[in-house]
Amino acid sequence: MGRTRQLIGPRQRWLLDVTIAVAFTVVAVLLGHQPERGPDWQPQDALGIALTCLVNAPLAARRRNPLTVFAISSAAWVLFIAFDYWPVVNSMGPFLALYTVASLRPWRPAAVCAALVGAVWVYAGWRAGQPTPAVFAQAIVFPAVGCRFGVAARVSARRADRLAELAEQLRREQRDRTRRAIAEEQRRIARELHDVVAHHMSVINVQGGMASYVFDSAPDTARAAIRTINETSQEVLGELRRMLTLLRTDADDGTDDDTDRPDDGAPGTRPYTPMPGLSRLGEMAERVRAAGVPVDLHTRGTPRPLAPGIELCAYRVVQEALTNVIKHARPAHATVVVAYGPQQLTITVTDDGRPRRSLPANVPPTSGHGLIGMRERARLYGGTLDVGRRAGGGFSVRLALPAEPHAAS
Repeated sequence: MGRTRQLIGPRQRWLLDVTIAVAFTVVAVLLGHQPERGPDWQPQDALGIALTCLVNAPLAARRRNPLTVFAISSAAWVLFIAFDYWPVVNSMGPFLALYTVASLRPWRPAAVCAALVGAVWVYAGWRAGQPTPAVFAQAIVFPAVGCRFGVAARVSARRADRLAELAEQLRREQRDRTRRAIAEEQRRIARELHDVVAHHMSVINVQGGMASYVFDSAPDTARAAIRTINETSQEVLGELRRMLTLLRTDADDGTDDDTDRPDDGAPGTRPYTPMPGLSRLGEMAERVRAAGVPVDLHTRGTPRPLAPGIELCAYRVVQEALTNVIKHARPAHATVVVAYGPQQLTITVTDDGRPRRSLPANVPPTSGHGLIGMRERARLYGGTLDVGRRAGGGFSVRLALPAEPHAAS
């Protein structure tokens, strides 16, 4: 019943009940003319057909008014028997009405209805001259079975509804956790970008003061300082645009958690110090090795200065990927490959760890907060992040970022 309510709507359920009522009526009319009814029961005539319709037609509304439908169907069945028509012909209608009452109403009304069906069955047996023990056995067993199945359906429906509510609650909680994780990571990125911008502004301030000081005495030096100011200001404007885009969210205030990361350069501790970049991956690798995970660091292509925001994004993604190796795959061997392309920076972090329990190949990795943070960083800089299990075991994280050459300030 619970599964049925979830899979079909009210209109479809009503059409199903109408179909059942019509089918029961047609079958009962056809059975009323069969010779198996015995000599003690008369064949159905117009009155019998009318009573048959009265027994079965109300079943179309059995879900809306189960007690009323049961009362009408049972009363019509009693009249059907009282006019010497074969009781078996219309026995299914009251039994279905009893099942519906037991599945939709408390157990006390269901028990009363079961007792009434049993009493009607005893009345039909006595009119047919059946042995009393057999009549009472049938009057007890059949209603009890119908009532029991109805109660079981009601319990199953409640359980299914409860499970559906829990599943929806879990989905809401998962969405809330994801939103909170994204908001926390965005705030963390914004603070880091703020430090990058503060560093750039300090460079602009120093270069501007020097250009003003040597403007007359050393024009070449002043022009070089102005060029540096121009390049740095363009870069800081780009970082500001990213920061404003990032901060246009509905996230609430909160605190971030930078624990369990193999790095001690938390943002904000040194306001005018550049954020970590690719040049510090060696230091990170040493810390990870000290934590018990061997790390190989490879560089492909010719290293070149990149925008600080790009380097910070790459650094944090490698940091999170190696943190996951320490947490979930130790002991394992990790490999970090930094590839400098003409227009793109590609970083791949892989490990050969074996999961503690095997999972089917079609089960995707869990989208934890770390993965959410990495994807947010990649998206912020127009990059892509691919995460997944490797065919031979272990895990792979691949980051691709657009990386135009950048003149160091």
